[in-house]
Amino acid sequence: MTVRSILSGIALAFTAYLSARSLLWTLPETVERGWLLIAALVIYLPITWLWVLLPTRHHEAATGGASADTRAAPPRWALALAVLAAVLVPNAAFAAVNDAGRAQPFVTWVIGGIGALMTVVMVRRRPAIAWIGTGLLSLSAAVWLGPLSALSLGLVGSLVWVAAAQLITFALDRVARDAEQLSELQQAASAWQASQSGRQRERRLHVQRALHVAGPVLGRTIETGGNLRPSEKSAARLAEQSLRDELRSPRLLDDGVRAQIDAARRRGTIVMLFDEGGLEDLPASALSDIRTELARVVRDAASERLIIRTSPHHEVAVTVVGRTATAGAGADEDDVDLWREIRRPS
Repeated sequence: MTVRSILSGIALAFTAYLSARSLLWTLPETVERGWLLIAALVIYLPITWLWVLLPTRHHEAATGGASADTRAAPPRWALALAVLAAVLVPNAAFAAVNDAGRAQPFVTWVIGGIGALMTVVMVRRRPAIAWIGTGLLSLSAAVWLGPLSALSLGLVGSLVWVAAAQLITFALDRVARDAEQLSELQQAASAWQASQSGRQRERRLHVQRALHVAGPVLGRTIETGGNLRPSEKSAARLAEQSLRDELRSPRLLDDGVRAQIDAARRRGTIVMLFDEGGLEDLPASALSDIRTELARVVRDAASERLIIRTSPHHEVAVTVVGRTATAGAGADEDDVDLWREIRRPS
């Protein structure tokens, strides 16, 4: 059983109690048109119970492209019925009796009854209709009973109910907005924490890989006091280049790319990697395809120098340029013998 069903049951019971008083004619001699009292009851109960049990329709109002608030939207015919009840029910009850009977409970129940109906309308987020109906009730009661008598016979209570309902719904809406904002902040904090945890794991992996690559070389350097054999110096240079790759372009690297770059350097090829952005928004599957193709390009390359750059272009993910020195030319003069663009996966 939900809170809404409990509140709906209380509202049904309370409005039934108010309307049942119309059947207790304590002064039957004052009743001149009894059918009007019955008609007021017949009009009031279905409309009030309709508002209590009315299913909630929702509509979304987009604001700035973001998801928006959803509010209960009763149909227009229900709004018209509420206003109609506020006009007909009080006037029918007061017109059914003479002056002596208008202050009797079986007549003045309409003040509390319409007040309860307008309270339900207010809770349904229709304040304009609720206050229009309350104003019509107040006008009818003041005309038939006089302003002071109307206030003393329950009009004050109806006004207080409607005003309290408006304050409560306003407070609940504000609490809901604050709760939504808090939820968004919690989600942002969780995303930030997950991002930081991912970066920490990535840094740990980089440190572990650096220790795996450079640890033996550093240990041997310390052990020999820097007097390394030519093969050990070559291994140290390869380790230094591998560490530079890890710092400059971690998004380009996986085990396959590392292996092919290491093999190319052992063949004497100078390989330089530059991460200039553009791969941050790619999913893991797309990165895997790009790395697989990059490893294949590096494996098949015969250039003396390979320059590998990421690209922020919307179609090209990675550009591989191979250069080879021209025979008989200067040291700084070489030809482009390889140009390969690795496309972004569609």
